[in-house]
Amino acid sequence: MTSDPSTTATQRGVSLVCAGHDVHEVAALAAHAEQAGFESAWAAEFYDRSAVVAAAAMAAVTETITVGTGIAYGLGRTPLVLAAEARDLDAVCGGRLILGLGTGTRRMQQDWHGLSGEHPAPRMEELVPLLRRLWRLDEAPVRHEGRFYRTHVVPTAPVAAPTRRAIPVYLAGVNARMVRAAGAVADGLVGHPLFTPEYLRHTVRPALQAGADRAGRTGAVPVAGYVICAVDPDENHARRLAAAQIAFYASVKTYDAILALHDFTDEAAAIRAARRAGDLEAMVAAVSDRMIDTIAVAGTPEQVRTQFTTRWAGLYEQTLLYPPSFAGRSATTAVLDAFAPLTCTPTK
Repeated sequence: MTSDPSTTATQRGVSLVCAGHDVHEVAALAAHAEQAGFESAWAAEFYDRSAVVAAAAMAAVTETITVGTGIAYGLGRTPLVLAAEARDLDAVCGGRLILGLGTGTRRMQQDWHGLSGEHPAPRMEELVPLLRRLWRLDEAPVRHEGRFYRTHVVPTAPVAAPTRRAIPVYLAGVNARMVRAAGAVADGLVGHPLFTPEYLRHTVRPALQAGADRAGRTGAVPVAGYVICAVDPDENHARRLAAAQIAFYASVKTYDAILALHDFTDEAAAIRAARRAGDLEAMVAAVSDRMIDTIAVAGTPEQVRTQFTTRWAGLYEQTLLYPPSFAGRSATTAVLDAFAPLTCTPTK
């Protein structure tokens, strides 16, 4: 079994978000990342992809690399179902799991999961401690009557001990309130792909510390931060891929705090107008060069390594390189190949 990934952050290199067209591609990319020396491999979730199933497939074809869900939707599952999924997934991983949880935007909560979308941060603050109790169900029944959850579980047969009683839980957060929630109850924060070094210093680190202080916790709360990464021999094509990913996120108001910090309000307005018109080309064109240079690394392999080293290296406790999610396996392989020289041979 490997060491606990909540306490051994990425000191040897970088990590990878495995973006593929199906779960088989995602698993193959995780195996490739392990061989290339990446510290961890993360599975994303969307309306057509389960992060839990993808992470299980990744775990099945790897031995040493940390496996993360980046992120699984915490509010679309009951606490009992989520706890059981994480318990089994950590067993499949052999104790290599980081459970990254998020809420998605309010519209996603409402339209995808049929939820109200109200009070997401307090919900997560209640959910995480409840999950930890459910992972110790072999020790005692769980009776919980909370503001958002009612869970009564009295086992009728012996419950086996989990692989680990303390699976690391990272919460995804963008705005200060959710980041404070991560600081209060989680083992770490999953940073959004639009995060920048400036936003991290201005908003994220202080909010994390405020949450930790409120909960009486000591020590810094680690951040596993996404960095949009587009690699191609054609620099212009790589930058266009990065621009498309940025436009996708900037088209909603959830991330306005980041955009406003960098005075990207004009770009955001143009992106949203193009989206309302159904003009995808105009959405991409509205992303300025300054936006790309501020938010992403994009270019040839040599260029992205230089950009990463100059602006992003050492910023996060875990750096999650994020290939454009719509570009499939080839885009992820390009990132793997570009950053392999910066990684080390995995510990066996």
